[in-house]
Amino acid sequence: MLALYLGLLATGVVLFVLSYVAPFRAAALLRQRHPQHWQVIVESAKGRIGTLQTWMRMQYVLRSPALALLDDRDINRWRGIWRYSQWLGWLCWLAALGMRLRWG
Repeated sequence: MLALYLGLLATGVVLFVLSYVAPFRAAALLRQRHPQHWQVIVESAKGRIGTLQTWMRMQYVLRSPALALLDDRDINRWRGIWRYSQWLGWLCWLAALGMRLRWG
């Protein structure tokens, strides 16, 4: 039981780290493979935008179905990792918490 408990905790940590890394990896691939689409994200009518606004726009892009229309398998894979890894991480941690509460 201890091995399962620690495995769930470790898996949760790995999934949370993946949910953090995935947007940066998707942005890097978008910047390399589709620079014209990346320019839409980082520029506005007034010129280049700040880092926080770029991050916010990237969050919108990751949530929208427009990224899937690029038909880039690697970007779609990182987008899927971003979407589901955090939920699976919480599921692992809640399962570990349930084990902890049940068996003390």
